[in-house]
Amino acid sequence: MPGSRPQSYGARPIKRRRRTNAEIEQLENQLVAVLREDHPQSVRHCFYRMTNPRLSEPVEKSERGYRHVQDRLTKLRRDGRVPYGWITDATRRGYFTDTFIDAEDFLRRMNHLYRANPWQRSDFYCEVWVESRSIAGIVQHDCQELAVSLYPAGGFSSISFAFEAAEYINAESDGRPVVIFYIGDYDPAGVLIDQSIEAELRRHLNDDIDLTFERIGITAEQIEQYDLPRKPRKEGDRRSLHIEQTVEAEAMPAGVMRGLLRDAIESLLPPDALAVAKAAEHSERMFLGGLASMAQGRGE
Repeated sequence: MPGSRPQSYGARPIKRRRRTNAEIEQLENQLVAVLREDHPQSVRHCFYRMTNPRLSEPVEKSERGYRHVQDRLTKLRRDGRVPYGWITDATRRGYFTDTFIDAEDFLRRMNHLYRANPWQRSDFYCEVWVESRSIAGIVQHDCQELAVSLYPAGGFSSISFAFEAAEYINAESDGRPVVIFYIGDYDPAGVLIDQSIEAELRRHLNDDIDLTFERIGITAEQIEQYDLPRKPRKEGDRRSLHIEQTVEAEAMPAGVMRGLLRDAIESLLPPDALAVAKAAEHSERMFLGGLASMAQGRGE
């Protein structure tokens, strides 16, 4: 935090003095390297990667360090060294209304939205919940590709949000076991959020629904396995006293997080489900393209 004493990782203290031009260039090169290796990532994901003390130019794990990474990423995008699409920000969204010139325009522009359902032969109904919109931006593409609903809870979810989600599960699960995968922070509040969400969902689910709610990140085992950067719990916080060191979900490398989630989701699908769905999509999109051509001919 601003004004706090410099933090130390291992035997090497993190710099608090002003960086030289050479050090800034090294930090920028590190950011470009991690984004080239795996994208998109959020600014916070990049920040945690830069707190690794084994880097040539690490940053301090503080708000000051975060702002410095944020400023460098802004410059790198402005300069064209980092494509804008390599950084994701799902915390800010626009709201749009689609309009169309005619039926042909609608069919051609909506053609790509047609999705075959890879879950129709699965024995499970699956959803993904995450603690924040920041995490949602990292896994959104994978959830879309695998055709699972994604819910960013925004911390302790509102009861209305949970009620509407439960009603959707009641309507769509079709008697199948329901599996929800969750990603959130490992801290005194974070380990209670998923418990609160699960309890609220169970309150509104039909009695015959078999629900499995599984936290796949962040866990105590993952903190050790991936050597994730951590910080002491806040003094005075009396919740979850067994947690002494806290880790934000963004501390896990984005590629690792996506891989863990994909593996978990795909384990619930029949082996050929995605391939069959893609073949069906191609066929149906060709059909819709033919309808668009017919609509064009009708209008001429």
